[in-house]
Amino acid sequence: QVQLVESGGGLVQAGDSLRLSCGASGGTFSTYTMAWFRQAPGKEREFVSGISWASGQTTYADSVKGRFAISRDNAKNTVYLQMDSLKPEDTAVYYCAASVHRVVLRPPQYSDYWGQGTQVTVSS
Repeated sequence: QVQLVESGGGLVQAGDSLRLSCGASGGTFSTYTMAWFRQAPGKEREFVSGISWASGQTTYADSVKGRFAISRDNAKNTVYLQMDSLKPEDTAVYYCAASVHRVVLRPPQYSDYWGQGTQVTVSS
């Protein structure tokens, strides 16, 4: 039914930029919220950024404020994560998630659908 597919991950050096994309299909997303999470080896999955399809309101984890920017193209059902000034500690598998909730909720258990993840590796 609902499918989320991430792309855009890769290997970059500290200070570089990367843009992730999440294509959504199989559902009605106009009232949903979308979010990016990440999970490093041995660590719990953590919230990175979220956005409302309807309003475009965004929210960010403190660790990425000022460096990352989330956006969406409603016509294409696509969400982006522009990552600038990347740091080695940003290295993780990045996951796209969708929630039927009207506001972004940071705990992962409130997300209803997940993508397969895309690897981001930042070298020093």
